[in-house]
Amino acid sequence: MNRALRRAAPVALFSAAALVLAGCAAGPGPETTTPAGADCMDVSSGSLSDGVQVEGDFGTAPTATFTTPLEADELERTVVIEGDGEVTQAGDDVNAIVSAFSGTTGQQAFSQPATIKAGDDSVFEAFLAGIDCVPTGSRTVTVAPASTLYGDQGNETIGIAPNETVVIVVDVQEPLKPAEWTEDVPEVEFGAEGDVPTVTLPDTAPPAEYQLKVLEEGDGAEVQSGDNVTLHYQGTSWDTGEVFDQSYGGDPAQFTTDAVIQGFGAALVGQKVGTKLIVSIPPQYGYGTDPNAAELGGQTLVFLVEIIDTAPATEQGQ
Repeated sequence: MNRALRRAAPVALFSAAALVLAGCAAGPGPETTTPAGADCMDVSSGSLSDGVQVEGDFGTAPTATFTTPLEADELERTVVIEGDGEVTQAGDDVNAIVSAFSGTTGQQAFSQPATIKAGDDSVFEAFLAGIDCVPTGSRTVTVAPASTLYGDQGNETIGIAPNETVVIVVDVQEPLKPAEWTEDVPEVEFGAEGDVPTVTLPDTAPPAEYQLKVLEEGDGAEVQSGDNVTLHYQGTSWDTGEVFDQSYGGDPAQFTTDAVIQGFGAALVGQKVGTKLIVSIPPQYGYGTDPNAAELGGQTLVFLVEIIDTAPATEQGQ
């Protein structure tokens, strides 16, 4: 049933995107203008966000320690690590590791990679604050009252109660681009048309690098960030050697590049319709580094992809 492409938090290609999306109900707060001329949210640090202690390497699932129960009346954001990359601007597709913690218990609700479009009013205000107008390489802590997130309904799926304050830690990463995959590339057999292809992994340790090999280059339209792409795919875990999901043998899958895990979406952008490729995705660009946070957490994933069509999302009614 194309398990990896269904909106089923927290184990799905769509999971992180589904958790940060608010629809049209919530948008960014009042704007201010930086000296550089970019529109930014009017959010500043406060005693609550300053009081959150975060540990863990940048780009991995962190821990957050704070006095519970924590209750906030307004949005606060503290930059705990200031990066030295380009400053994010409205319209940017920002790659991030997003980790959320219950303000009542201090327990982690989720920690997953996500791609968030800065300034997008379909994203919860609290998540936008974590990536807004900061240099890439930054780590931010946002203390979010319920009014900026799940409100009086909460989010039972991830353990956030109604009207509960949430602490959000965001690692704002550099734009993601795969390296060329030249060594220990799996063998791929496509067989006859309509057959399910076979991917044979080499008997080596999972590669640490995010890398891609074009098996056959197409000559159609080029996939743009945010496009709605139609494709066939097969996902294999390098750690278990098992195929965990695929569209082959059924109808092609269709989704936008910014609504899936980082490593999958970034592999599509810039490729042409008709291209067949294979990509190796380390945990930090897949389901996260924490093996307890998701079924495929901590695993290196290999996706075989065949791009069938692409179109701007607006043309597909997105």
